[in-house]
Amino acid sequence: MAEVASIRCPQCGATNRVPRAKLEQGRRPICGRCKQPLPAAAAAPITVTDATFAAEVERSPLPVLVDAWAPWCGPCRMIAPALEELAAELDGQARIAKLNVDENPQTASRFDVRSIPTLLVMVGGREVDRIVGAQPKQAIRERFERALANARR
Repeated sequence: MAEVASIRCPQCGATNRVPRAKLEQGRRPICGRCKQPLPAAAAAPITVTDATFAAEVERSPLPVLVDAWAPWCGPCRMIAPALEELAAELDGQARIAKLNVDENPQTASRFDVRSIPTLLVMVGGREVDRIVGAQPKQAIRERFERALANARR
């Protein structure tokens, strides 16, 4: 089976399965629901809020690594570039989401985020692991992949 990327339509929110080979050929995919062009650029972390968390994270067909952060947090800013790289590397396999805990206290409280940065590994709408504190990119990726493997058992 060909590798596919899951691309969420920014217009209607539908998740579209697009063959990676077509993206590599430079073809521009369109949304199957609303027929609007889909973003073809390398994936970037998505911003989630209290209002969008359920739709973007809990109902995501892909595993999600949620970065609970705040703009004033130095370690949060240190790991941001690593998370942007992971978003591009894991495009179509997983999503990276950013939750500003200062602006979204309900979700932060619901998941009992007590220190930041906290990375929540979400699979099928439930938390399967949590990484607290700044870590190097490779350590984050290994822990994320290990949590996914354990969740699939």
